[in-house]
Amino acid sequence: GIGKCVAMDLARRNARTILACRSRKRGQAAVEEIRAATGNPAVVLRLLDTSSLASVRAFASAVLREESRLDVLVNNAGISGLPFAITSEGLEQTFATNYLGAFLLTNLLLG
Repeated sequence: GIGKCVAMDLARRNARTILACRSRKRGQAAVEEIRAATGNPAVVLRLLDTSSLASVRAFASAVLREESRLDVLVNNAGISGLPFAITSEGLEQTFATNYLGAFLLTNLLLG
């Protein structure tokens, strides 16, 4: 999708690129594909579920702790067409995933 295309382009430009994915299996496959296509070994996977504010906080904390800087943030996670569901934190799943998670992540990563 769009996120993978953006990550591929950034990796081609030799940028350290962090793929923030819900699925370890699918995320690792994307990392390996991008590394192979670009020759850039600085493409890494970090797990993130934007429907979970706890996951967003943990991800942001790790990025702030492990990375010396962050130049670009692409908020691309999104879902649609799923049946109504409430997250373990009491939030409507689509709203949490598409809006709240990205909003919180952006604000946590701002300098």
